[in-house]
Amino acid sequence: MARDHVAVALLRNIWVATAVLLGAQGIVGQKVRVEEELEAYPTESVDLRCQFIDGGGRTKLTQVSWIWEPTDGQRDNIAVFHPMYGQSFPNLSFKDRVVFLHNSLENPSIRISNLKMSDAGRYTCEYATYPSGNEQGTTTLIMLAKPKNSANIVTVQAGSKSVVVAQCEAADGKPAATIKWLASVGGNHSTTTTNGPDGTVTVRSEYRLVPTPADNGREVTCLVDQRTQERPWVFPVKLSVEYPPSVSIEGYDNNWYVGRSDAMLLCLANANPAPISVIWTAVSGSLPETVMVEDNKLMVKKVDDAVNTTFICEVKNKQGTSRNQITTFVIEALEEPFSAGVVAGAVIGSLLALLLVVTLVGILLSRSQQRHGYPSSGDSIATGRDGSNGGDYSNKARLLFSGAGKNGTGTNNNGPIYTYRGGCDATGTLMGKASEYHCRHLPDPPSTHDILLSCELCDPERKKFDMDESTEEEEERYDHFEGRSGNILPPTYRVHRGHSVGEEKMDAYLDDDMESQKDGSVISRTAIYV
Repeated sequence: MARDHVAVALLRNIWVATAVLLGAQGIVGQKVRVEEELEAYPTESVDLRCQFIDGGGRTKLTQVSWIWEPTDGQRDNIAVFHPMYGQSFPNLSFKDRVVFLHNSLENPSIRISNLKMSDAGRYTCEYATYPSGNEQGTTTLIMLAKPKNSANIVTVQAGSKSVVVAQCEAADGKPAATIKWLASVGGNHSTTTTNGPDGTVTVRSEYRLVPTPADNGREVTCLVDQRTQERPWVFPVKLSVEYPPSVSIEGYDNNWYVGRSDAMLLCLANANPAPISVIWTAVSGSLPETVMVEDNKLMVKKVDDAVNTTFICEVKNKQGTSRNQITTFVIEALEEPFSAGVVAGAVIGSLLALLLVVTLVGILLSRSQQRHGYPSSGDSIATGRDGSNGGDYSNKARLLFSGAGKNGTGTNNNGPIYTYRGGCDATGTLMGKASEYHCRHLPDPPSTHDILLSCELCDPERKKFDMDESTEEEEERYDHFEGRSGNILPPTYRVHRGHSVGEEKMDAYLDDDMESQKDGSVISRTAIYV
């Protein structure tokens, strides 16, 4: 508005300066000076200037009138000034809105207030003079109106026909506005104009396209350009395309094993407007008891065979109903997944534990053999007190054989051990009663063969060759020899063979049991304690 007032004032100054210049020079021509064109807005005021220029001063002014021509061929006086009769405003539509700025025939300028769009037209300042007659000048008043701009979307349904999806309007503007569209979607627009009774023009434009679900939410922009606007008016709108739901189900990872507690399905729907209901069902009708539904989520509290089925998700909005389904498969329970490092560590740990167990078993077996009196290969069969082969032997010395089998090279740890319960000493001297033993003198030192064959055992004493099954006694005897070194055999004994039937049986047994060795000794095959 301020800009318009400045422009009007500038035009007035130019008009006055031009009129003065022309009058001073005495140029003969147009005697009534007015502004050719003025612009104004409704509710504002406008000053219509008029001045009579008399170069020689010979013209006599009698009256001045302002005549309004809204359209061609129509004239109507709106203001008259007479020096004697004063002012007059014959047109009622301008009553109380028109005034003379100066009470003078030379400067009969008027002001029109509270302008209306219908006030637009041609305003003529006409003088009645003598002797030249009537002189006049005309000003065209252009009424301008800023349009009322607006834009809106039109909600449509997705389809196959072109429909209006957006509208833009510049209402009651003068002059008429122009409307343009900026859009990233394929479409076109059409524009219409409507003239108002007061001279304004309303311009409407519609944007059309074939709507699809993908067009929903896309943006189109309306641009309005009009004379009264410093810059174009810009208004973006987002399209609204309604369509039935498009349903998808997510969350199934093909790993629903028995006992799993975090299995879940999500029902996702792409729809406009938003879904009003989401319903989960199964092909069997009702959902399993282990299933819980919350909004669009289907949560399985614990996976079992009941969820080995097909789940259906149905979504509904005002445009329609859509559904989707997914089949879930229940597999056997799986162990918790481990990393390769954990698995390798477990394998290595198991191998180490197994190795440790084997080592402990070996140690225990070795100690058990030592505790039960089983000497290792190379240990002496009998050892004297001083560690030599000719050591002192007691009456119950253990006979350990350094060889097993007939060659005498291995240790016979598994055969029975014999104990001698009395008899001859190493030199053949009788030990005990003379009636019970009959011994002969043996060489010094006697050999095992001599000892075993030299003594004659009586039948009662022969029965003393029995198996001693006391493990503790044998362990103690073994420990007695274990601490000594050397490879010493106990003295050999010769058993005197009698002539009785019992003695013959015993002699046959002894002959069959005894076995000669390469070193000249004789040992028992059954390893009896002596």
